[in-house]
Amino acid sequence: MNLTPDQEAEARRIYDALKTAADADLLALARLLASKPDSQIFGATEFQVRDLVHQIGAKAVQTVLEGRKKKATPAVAPAAPPATPTPSSNATPPAAP
Repeated sequence: MNLTPDQEAEARRIYDALKTAADADLLALARLLASKPDSQIFGATEFQVRDLVHQIGAKAVQTVLEGRKKKATPAVAPAAPPATPTPSSNATPPAAP
């Protein structure tokens, strides 16, 4: 994948944040898999693995959004100029001179 230098920097920031955020989930995943004999890796264990991986994915999305919010400009947008009044469509035209 070819990333611009800015995108690569963002990818590294996300990666570093994910390592921290997902560490407990990865340890739980490793413990789950270590606790199961080969005969129990499939079936119910697969669903437990899937749930843990989904938690990691959710943390990835949350981490990206939080990181981008921190970069957002906190300035308030300027107010829109007031609208100029327009005559009503049922107004009577002015009398001819």
